[in-house]
Amino acid sequence: MAKSKAYIAAVEKIEAGKFYTPSEAVELAKETGSSKMNSTVEVALKLSVDPRKADQMVRGTVMLPHGTGRTARVIVFANGPAAEAAIAAGADEVGGTELIEKVAAGWTDFDSAVSTPELMGQVGRLGKVLGPRGLMPNPKTGTVTPNPAKAVEEIKGGKIEFRVDKHANVHFVVGKASFSADALNENLRAALDEIVRLKPSSSKGRYIQKGSVSTTFGPGIPLDVNAI
Repeated sequence: MAKSKAYIAAVEKIEAGKFYTPSEAVELAKETGSSKMNSTVEVALKLSVDPRKADQMVRGTVMLPHGTGRTARVIVFANGPAAEAAIAAGADEVGGTELIEKVAAGWTDFDSAVSTPELMGQVGRLGKVLGPRGLMPNPKTGTVTPNPAKAVEEIKGGKIEFRVDKHANVHFVVGKASFSADALNENLRAALDEIVRLKPSSSKGRYIQKGSVSTTFGPGIPLDVNAI
């Protein structure tokens, strides 16, 4: 597939063989982003973990100081007062059995799902729909909670979730190209600090093996892992 002139021009701004510090990478990401859209700035890391082992599954959440630049679409599986509180907190859709059936039928037009503990017995059967998309509510990420309203507020306020995939890669968003370089750097640092904090004790060798920062449709900017 032929690359556009804009993409080629963006690649030419990246020095061959150079690895960039996080602050340098986000500044360059702003320069290499599309001029026609407010690109999302994304990060990909390769970790020295074996996701097949339960004690090496790196998964967590972090509040980005400056948010993600977009409002996440959040659904909540809840009934009664918890459902009413979730609606007041700004959840995009709230419900019990009917919402569970809707998702079971294949509806996944949302970014995050939250559930009260008492409904997880029913929500659990949505694993085939939500699991592959990383949308399954989980106590470890605060998305299974008796206080779904708080979870909704946090997610819409800039809380992101990350999870190592089967290839030991972690992908997450740190904002928009329109953010200042300082804001992007602070968001990136917050995410990196949390991922480093969650390093499994059984992980051997260099924990973060390699990484890159990129924008939507933009080239990857190699990260200097020694600077993380």
